[in-house]
Amino acid sequence: MNLLDLIISPALAESGGASQSVGALGGLPFLILMFVLMYFLLIRPQQKRAKEHKALLTALKKGDEVVTNGGVVGVVKSVDDSFAMLEVSNNVIVKIQKQGINQKLPRGSAKI
Repeated sequence: MNLLDLIISPALAESGGASQSVGALGGLPFLILMFVLMYFLLIRPQQKRAKEHKALLTALKKGDEVVTNGGVVGVVKSVDDSFAMLEVSNNVIVKIQKQGINQKLPRGSAKI
């Protein structure tokens, strides 16, 4: 017995190799299971969040109170196709991209 036998088990050829008759498709069910698992844990929730965010942006209207991705709280003054004007303080209006809006707040949350 040498040191390599402690790290790597002896070859399976000693047993006749009858247990290795699974072939090339032996790992296929495992790969399918991993893809299904990744779909339900990663891809599907991300698609759901993207769909909800798109619905939020299309429903955005004047007077909504929102938070941007940077954490700025403001009241929507106007909305067009790709930009929104936010009032972040008295007479301070900032023009931002609609994609930069993270969430909508309940009425009365932004004290401006």
